Amino acid sequence: MREYALVLCVAAAVTYLLTPLARRFAIRIGAMAEPRDRDVHAIPTPRLGGLAMYGGIVAAFLVAHQLPALSGVFKYSDVEAITVAGGVIVLLGFVDDRWGIDALTKLAGQVVAAGVMVLLGLQVFTLTLPGLGALSLGPEGVPLTVLLALLTVNAINFVDGLDGLAAGVGAIAALAFFAFSYSLSSGTVTHGVIQDRISSPTLIAVVLAGACLGFLPHNFNPARVFMGDSGSMLIGLMLAGAATSLTGQINYGNLPAATAFPVLLPLLLPFAVLAVPFVDLLLAVVRRTRAGRSPFAPDKAHLHHRLLEIGHSHTRAVLIMYFWTALLGFGGVAMSVTGGPWPVFGVVCVLAVVALVAVNLPRLRAGRGGPPA
Repeated sequence: MREYALVLCVAAAVTYLLTPLARRFAIRIGAMAEPRDRDVHAIPTPRLGGLAMYGGIVAAFLVAHQLPALSGVFKYSDVEAITVAGGVIVLLGFVDDRWGIDALTKLAGQVVAAGVMVLLGLQVFTLTLPGLGALSLGPEGVPLTVLLALLTVNAINFVDGLDGLAAGVGAIAALAFFAFSYSLSSGTVTHGVIQDRISSPTLIAVVLAGACLGFLPHNFNPARVFMGDSGSMLIGLMLAGAATSLTGQINYGNLPAATAFPVLLPLLLPFAVLAVPFVDLLLAVVRRTRAGRSPFAPDKAHLHHRLLEIGHSHTRAVLIMYFWTALLGFGGVAMSVTGGPWPVFGVVCVLAVVALVAVNLPRLRAGRGGPPA
């Protein structure tokens, strides 16, 4: 655990120190986010925070490579694949942050980045299903991997609409992935090969969490710099890479009986952790398609926009999104590490009801003629 804590701190520290430099660079080259009708910021704000995040991620991986406890992870190609593919998607985001590109070109670039990840060996090879065991995937694993990457990248990209939102959601999601994969690699799993294999997504997740946490102080409301597409797409790709490494390359049917529930959980956890961004993405696609517009056409009806319309402040809306992400993500992890999942499920349901009441409190007060929350 100390080694993981060290690389998290390295990623956070390097990202934190590089972010002011990225901000100055963005101002110098004119990579500025000008206020638009759908935006909530009122003044031009520099982008390109993703460059600093990528620098922190690379630095953390270099440090991890020198640590005896983590060096075994690098005999697999997962970290190399996510680093190179991350560089491709950061470059794509840089071009979009500075000059702007159309939705189809951006989608094509995302496919290229996901394809690079696959070519370097990080793809879904195996799916373990209860009653069916491990299903080996051939060529069909490639489009499945690319699809997962596209969904995750665009889910995080869509949710990046309030100061600190994408960075916080990314950090929470990455920490949930880390908690689950670490519990497998250092708990009931003692098989050397499997332990090293599961350490790959553990390392990817903790490094991503560090980068998000290092960027967050510069980005929380009021933000001094935005991560831009270079950052939001990087978060999405790394989460997809961690999910692919965790769920698609290990036969969980070989694990001890104590981990029988996680046979399903590795398939469900990515969707639980990213439920908030995925729901926002799905609603956006349905909403825009029904209106006869492109699914990628921007609007001001995302979940965070609706929280603002209800009457929540900017900061409170962000914290509510954090809470839902943490509740679903860590709730799923807790169900995997406890003896029985149902007590945890009951607690999650109770907290969800409380959260729903809190979310609608401004609307309830307005209906009773009381002051806004």
